Amino acid sequence: MHTRVLVVAKAPVAGRVKTRLGAEIGMEHAADLAAAALIDTLRTCVAAVGVDRCRLALEGDLTTTSYADRLAAATDGWVVFPQRGDALGDRLAESMVDLADEAPGPVLQIGMDTPQIEVADLTGVVGRLGCGTDAVLADAEDGGWWALGLADPRHGEHVRGVPTSTPTSGADTRRALEAAGLRVSRARVLRDVDTAADAAAVAAACPPGSEFARMWAQLR
Repeated sequence: MHTRVLVVAKAPVAGRVKTRLGAEIGMEHAADLAAAALIDTLRTCVAAVGVDRCRLALEGDLTTTSYADRLAAATDGWVVFPQRGDALGDRLAESMVDLADEAPGPVLQIGMDTPQIEVADLTGVVGRLGCGTDAVLADAEDGGWWALGLADPRHGEHVRGVPTSTPTSGADTRRALEAAGLRVSRARVLRDVDTAADAAAVAAACPPGSEFARMWAQLR
């Protein structure tokens, strides 16, 4: 079965996204970078698996943002649906459940905080899911995770209630999956964007043509 890619993201509205970064560089600039990161992420997903296998679980409304036209173009052909639940762990789990209800088959879930991802990062996880692995969890440098691949998206229920945005979120998620009897493998560790220092490092790691790197260079 073909793996679907699920991006879980917020509409890049000033004051609602990247607030830690916004405290350093201003909320409007942080929202601009969030929009650029989302555009990069969407483009890489399409290049990796094709738009027909791309899904976006969205909090908010892209049409209300400063980048509405560009985000509309970037999501053209995507299946877009609203996130459900209050806590982030619930929204991650519910998004996986939604895809399990849509159709059986593996799902790779990522966020919008790692615009430096490359096609090989995504296809590498997809390849592991096709080789008998139940789950692939890709750690972030800050102790969280940037990608979760599941051979059966119904197992997304196991991340419900796992604390997010903590220095042990990745380890806690791995323990929850393993406690459920899943075989969990790893993927490349990446740095996600929470602070200005993160943004500078991630921009330097972005591939050529990155919107995020271009935006960061303009804001420096």
